[in-house]
Amino acid sequence: MATMDQVSQIREKIDIVSFIQEFTPLKKLGRNFKANCPFHNEKTPSFVVSPERQIWHCFGCAKGGDVFTFLMEYENMEFPEALRVLAKRAGIELKESEFKASHASEREKIFSINKLALKFYNYILLNHSLAKTALSYLLEKRKINKGIIETFEIGFAPGSGSSLSEYLIKKKGYSRKDLIDAGISFESRGRLFDFFRGRIIFPLFDHRGNVVGFSGRSMDEEANPPKYINTKETEVYHKGSMFFGLNSAKEEIKSQQNAIIVEGEFDAISLYMEGVKNVVAIKGTALTEEQVALLSRFTPKVSLCLDQDSAGFEATKRSLAVLEKRGITTTIIVIENGKDPDEAIKDNPSLVKKAIKNDVNVYEYLIEKFIKENNKNTVDGKKKITDNILPLLSQISNEIIKEHYLKKLSKELDITLESLSKEIEKIQKGKEEEKIVIAKKDKRGRRELLEEYLLALVLQEENSKELLEKIDGHLETYEFEIPSYGKIFERIQVYMKTHEKMDVKEISKALPSELLTSFDSCYLLPLPKFDTRLLLLEEVEKVIKDLREIFVKERIKKITGELNEDLDDVKSEKLREEMKNLFLLLPKD
Repeated sequence: MATMDQVSQIREKIDIVSFIQEFTPLKKLGRNFKANCPFHNEKTPSFVVSPERQIWHCFGCAKGGDVFTFLMEYENMEFPEALRVLAKRAGIELKESEFKASHASEREKIFSINKLALKFYNYILLNHSLAKTALSYLLEKRKINKGIIETFEIGFAPGSGSSLSEYLIKKKGYSRKDLIDAGISFESRGRLFDFFRGRIIFPLFDHRGNVVGFSGRSMDEEANPPKYINTKETEVYHKGSMFFGLNSAKEEIKSQQNAIIVEGEFDAISLYMEGVKNVVAIKGTALTEEQVALLSRFTPKVSLCLDQDSAGFEATKRSLAVLEKRGITTTIIVIENGKDPDEAIKDNPSLVKKAIKNDVNVYEYLIEKFIKENNKNTVDGKKKITDNILPLLSQISNEIIKEHYLKKLSKELDITLESLSKEIEKIQKGKEEEKIVIAKKDKRGRRELLEEYLLALVLQEENSKELLEKIDGHLETYEFEIPSYGKIFERIQVYMKTHEKMDVKEISKALPSELLTSFDSCYLLPLPKFDTRLLLLEEVEKVIKDLREIFVKERIKKITGELNEDLDDVKSEKLREEMKNLFLLLPKD
């Protein structure tokens, strides 16, 4: 697919700071940029990007790399797919080579199979007599026109046998294993069968336009088989991270700065047909953290338009927890008579559009709902209302917003704000006690941390020659606890003997690959700001002194242990002499 020269060209053409800035906001800090890590939850920024080295590293989760590794991590891509995306961005046409044939990823293969399956299903629906009933069901009963069928690339899976499997094997050269891995086929008693049979097929795209899987719907509302079956979990399809319609809704969601969430494919399609195009359907009963993380890239607001039965209401409550965690503003679209969006829009599209325009803040909606369902003038009613609403209000991270709704509840129930706040505190305390929180502490010893710090001070200092002169001679007998730090330090010393200034790019290129991770993390390690050069030099001297002291004490402890063993006189005397010299190196109190 590409030569190593092309990979380097792509890397050089794409500025890593500008690229990462599109995914997460970065703030300038000295020579580098910092942010909250997009790969794990954190309150203090530990994600660092270097424009000089064109690398990134997180000191919280220890992930790091270049522009390729960032995209692969962020988008859950494998290298061939990331290469294709970045090559297009850089304006570089990839050269075909044997690399493509021998290194095509499993994901890429599944995407190709799914794309062919999509075309097969869509062709059957629109052109084959086998799909006459299915096409009639969509056009007449569901009132979906052919243009929308083509927009969403809806299809039909024939009701018997293995026609798709045979087509992909005989005409396209895929193996049985390929089709089973993609979730397109399954094996039974030595025979291969199509996974979807006799169902309307909705393709599921990711936000980059790859077909990741399918959802198959039965046309028989009374049938015993489930109404919907989805592609089994594969290398590319994970139910809890997927939406129906995101690829076609993405731009409108960005434009509207709002995503409308519905439950089913037909709900999403009906709204789309009426011009409401910022709509996606969830594949499950409630939003997951993965789905919310994906949506948060495109919008700060979500409007839930779920079925208004008890299951839909429970899904709303469960979704709220993950939406609040991401800081997304959430509203509810209330459709009169409790109808689902598909049914309601067929009856009265203007009423549905009015409901969308007049969406209600989720907490306003919940307070009103619980008050409506319980008598707020009785002690029992007040308890039921607060038992339901306070756990949801306790999730709000913004204290001003939380107090706003507590005041509203206080007024509605004629209960003091202080009483409600105390109950909220109990709930939050209970949640904390339920969690078994193991703080992620840096389990490394002080010596290792000091070695990393010293190397970072040297690597990040423009005039490293002066620092190395300060260090020179003080660490002659010192042995680095972390061998990689010691080897990097030696290479820097050798380099600076023939250079006046340090060029980190040049040094890094000469390093063996096994040292690059340590080199990059030290180069990006956040350091305190030193107001004067004197303070920096004093800090270096202090670190050297501490390292030597730790090393000497550890060596004395080791020798003491060895002297307790049965040794010959010569070796014992040698160890005692070494210990005596070591004691002389310890600081005098």
